Order: sequence, then structure tokens, then C-alpha cells
Amino acid sequence: MTAEKPIGLTAEVGFAELRFGNLGVRLAQSTAEIDAVQALRYRVFYDEMRATPSRLALRTRRDQDDLDAVADHLLVIDYALGSGPESVVGTYRLIQRAAAQRAGRFYTAGEFDITRLLAFRGRLLELGRSCVDAEHRNKMVVQLLWRGIAAYVFEHRIDLMFGCASLPGTEPDAVAPELTYLYHHHLAPPGIRPVALADRHVEMRRLDLDSLDRRWVLNRLPPLIKGYLRLGGFVGDGAVIDRDFNTTDVAMVVKTDLVTDKYYRHYERQLRDALDDEPDS
Repeated sequence: MTAEKPIGLTAEVGFAELRFGNLGVRLAQSTAEIDAVQALRYRVFYDEMRATPSRLALRTRRDQDDLDAVADHLLVIDYALGSGPESVVGTYRLIQRAAAQRAGRFYTAGEFDITRLLAFRGRLLELGRSCVDAEHRNKMVVQLLWRGIAAYVFEHRIDLMFGCASLPGTEPDAVAPELTYLYHHHLAPPGIRPVALADRHVEMRRLDLDSLDRRWVLNRLPPLIKGYLRLGGFVGDGAVIDRDFNTTDVAMVVKTDLVTDKYYRHYERQLRDALDDEPDS
């Protein structure tokens, strides 16, 4: 009789930890690290971003749901803070198609019609619940998260990534330039285009396109959305107001075959160099 796998630890194989100075990125390896992830998410989403917690979240001071049990959890660890759960300073939740089938859903499906994505015949990966500790919100930590995602994509031969990304606040007109720009310049092709659920659909075309200062809008976009766009990412049709999390959400889609060969060579080189630079144990 084999032992049951701890909740939230789903990967059969994982990429080697990548180290950069006192920082490292890898998948969670224990239930204690999953708990640390949920505690970090609570601090960022509820304490900082003023999301509305459920009674359970308020009591436990943890952001958690049923999808945590089937997901892989990417961690950025600051070893200057130790090697235990207290050192977890960044995270991303990764859910493959088979894992979502076990849970009965992808998170994104609660806001967007993803029928066209589900019909995609390749390997799917949903990205979500991304956050970084306020004291570690710098370029290096964000790059490490993306490098970890790149390693995961290579490891599992992912063909298409998608997920929800957020603009701050729940007033669409306050982010009208960003929504208008994203719709007109980065709308997903019809075959892989998520569409906001009819009862939650917020029109993205809110301003005259000619009135937009493209550079100004790009500077206003959250780093996460800009990261997707740098990968050749697209947005779905329609935004969704998430009042619980105090955000305006858009669906993001990235086909990994649209990422240029140059980009792949760049990441492969960075990953190889990172491994070469890792201190001997």
C-alpha cells in the first residue's frame, strides 16, 4: 500500500531548483510550504489589496480553495530568511488539464467561457493566484517566477497557458485606457478566445482608440499583464468585475509556439547558466 500524496503536491517530476544568490525558485515540496503559500496570498490579497475574506479565510488567515489540492505551487524562496515556510516570498499556482478534471473545473471558468480553450487538443496550463511579498516586489523575484514557469513549461511540454490577470479596482472607466488598448492590440484569435460570461461581461472598448497614448497606457499596465504580453500573449473578449478581490479581470492566453525561437534560446541559456551558477551542496 502506497502512502497518499500530501494535499497540493501533485507533480510527479519537477525541475531542479534554480538559484540566484539568496533566492531560489522551485515547486512546493511539503504541506507546510503550501500553508506558507496560502498565508502569503492572504497577506497580499486581503491585508494589502483589501479583498473580502470568507469566514474561513478570516479565521485561518489563509487564502485557500479546492483547487489548491490539485495544483502545483511555484515558490520563490529567500534563503536569507531561513529554509522553512517563512522564507516563501513569491508564488504562482499551476493547474494542468488533468488536475482541473479531477477538481471539476478551472478557476478561470468562473469568470470566462473557456469552451474554445477546452477544445484545444494540446497540453493546457492555467496560471493563477500570483503574488509576491511586499518587501520582495522587485524585478529579480518577478523574473524568477517567470523562469520557473518557463522551466515547468519545458518539463511538461505545455502548448497553451491561460489564466485571469487583474487591473486594480472595480470601476471599469478608471481602467478604460488599459481595457481599450488590450482589446484593440492583443485580442486573442477566435479559436482560442475566452469570452466573459454573459452575466458578468464588461465591455472593453470604452474609449476612442486614436485618443490613447500607447506608451502611457503600457506604463500603467500591471507587471503581470505586461509579462504575458512579452510572451506573445492575448486577451479574451470582455472584462469581469471581481468585487471580492477588488479587481477588474481580463483573461490571458499564451500559445507557447508563438513564443519566438529567440525567446526559447534566451530562457534555455538563462536556465542553464542558473544551474551552472548554483552553489555546490
